[in-house]
Amino acid sequence: MRASYTCPTCHADVTADLAAPAGPLTCPGCGSGLVPAADALIAGASGLPRLTRCLVCPSTELFTRKDFPQRLGVGIVVAGLAASCVAWARRDLYLTFGILFGTALVDVVLYLIVPDCLACYRCGARYRGADGGGRFGGFDLETHERHRQTAARLGQMERRPTADDGSPS
Repeated sequence: MRASYTCPTCHADVTADLAAPAGPLTCPGCGSGLVPAADALIAGASGLPRLTRCLVCPSTELFTRKDFPQRLGVGIVVAGLAASCVAWARRDLYLTFGILFGTALVDVVLYLIVPDCLACYRCGARYRGADGGGRFGGFDLETHERHRQTAARLGQMERRPTADDGSPS
């Protein structure tokens, strides 16, 4: 299994290959280590390591997503739209719809080819080649928003001056 995450200490992007049971995760940039929970990664029946929680943070809320860069997907759609607009401006109806249907076909083929990965709502870590055991579903906007709001409140509390630092209240 391959894990990609952001180091909580130095904020560097880290990629690590792991096997069950997971040992400590060490950042190559700053050398800080993360010790995942003992039950976070276990040997699965399917031969793939089975993930029960995030290895980087204490979250048990993960979701399944396609392991594909979203910017590239949006770029494909925008390129198809731009090309179809050019064809439409030239009044070539068949080429316009051919481009649009071709773009949709590329999207469907990529959806079928690209494998799934698990992602953490809280820290954004991604796990490729891991089995969730059917425990984790697709993206849930409510869960994402809850984690986003919690992070925003914590960031706001860190920026707020305290009465002990001599700042005016």
